[in-house]
Amino acid sequence: MNKRLITVADDFGLTESVNEAVVHAATHGILTTASLMAGGGAFDDAVARAKRCPNLHVGLHLVVIEGPAVLPPDKIPDLVDASGQFPSGQLSLGIDYFFRPGIRRQLAAEIRAQFEKFATSGLKLDHANAHKHMHLHPTIGRLMIEIGREFGLRAIRIPAEPAGPGETLPNRLLRHWCGVLRGQARRAGMITNDHVLGLSKTGHMTHATVQKLLAAMPEGLTEMYFHPATRRDHVLQRLMPEYEHVAEFEALLRSIVPAGIELVTYSG
Repeated sequence: MNKRLITVADDFGLTESVNEAVVHAATHGILTTASLMAGGGAFDDAVARAKRCPNLHVGLHLVVIEGPAVLPPDKIPDLVDASGQFPSGQLSLGIDYFFRPGIRRQLAAEIRAQFEKFATSGLKLDHANAHKHMHLHPTIGRLMIEIGREFGLRAIRIPAEPAGPGETLPNRLLRHWCGVLRGQARRAGMITNDHVLGLSKTGHMTHATVQKLLAAMPEGLTEMYFHPATRRDHVLQRLMPEYEHVAEFEALLRSIVPAGIELVTYSG
């Protein structure tokens, strides 16, 4: 096997500071790919910037937790609050999504609406993943794959880090659970990454961390994901107060991909 690397920026479309970082890092750094929030407040700005950056591949960053929905609250009243925001409780949401048929129907409608809004952008759908990796939930993963196929979805992220020395039981269990999602995707004929880098360092993918991860990158198709921004605006401060957005942006500009690693995208 050879070593192939996809570098992905999540939360594209959330704010203009994120959008600025994504396009600059795709033009002047090692970024190849971005995941677009269909309900993000800077969605239109992100689409316009992406169309001026033809080397940037863009997929859907599905939001079904702690973020904005696309459908109005009266269409999905059991999913979001009056302002159209999903709550942040993963456990309670996971239970509702699995056991409550009415909520599952609203969830399916919202997932379809997010794919539809991406389609209106005119951008080619490169891949899909989910905010907070909620597509690991079997109901969400199934709906993402089934609905996504109607919109040409061919690849999804599997958030499984490579096994390492001293690995904890939760990490082993997570990697095992990722196998369920990988099986769903492969049965649907979709491309998946073999490994992900950045999960244990989410929000803290600094230059030093990135170079260390690249030096030990395993063979196969690896996705390394980031949360870059050119500055800390009030939205990022509210939603991700501990994340080092600017440091991650700088890491995308400063990092050097070692010889022997091919920088690629899900599309090829």
